[in-house]
Amino acid sequence: MAIPNTIVSKADNVEGAETASSADNSTPTRKPREKPGVTASVTVKKTKDEGPAAPPKTEIVLKKLKSAKGVTIPALMDATGWQAHSVRGFLSGTVKKKLGHELLSETGKDGQRRYRIVEAKTVG
Repeated sequence: MAIPNTIVSKADNVEGAETASSADNSTPTRKPREKPGVTASVTVKKTKDEGPAAPPKTEIVLKKLKSAKGVTIPALMDATGWQAHSVRGFLSGTVKKKLGHELLSETGKDGQRRYRIVEAKTVG
């Protein structure tokens, strides 16, 4: 039993024959999309009226760690805007491993764990 062929190709179609012969088979070129509101890249320079830049978070954390009392993780979270796991990772990865500081962890009378950097004592 033969299945009738109902698919009509463009070559068999009279209207399609005109468009098929005039069509270019190469890939069409696209015009780049223009972004609305963007005309050119503009660099913004700081003027003398602006204050000095805020110190990096690394310096903020190191300053707090060098205090005699030390600092708690919630205090470092407030100072940096980081989450607790990020503060602990910074203490372990950057302060201890990369910068090579000796980090002391103590639990105070209030039950809060405090971290501080122990300054190496030189023998003189």
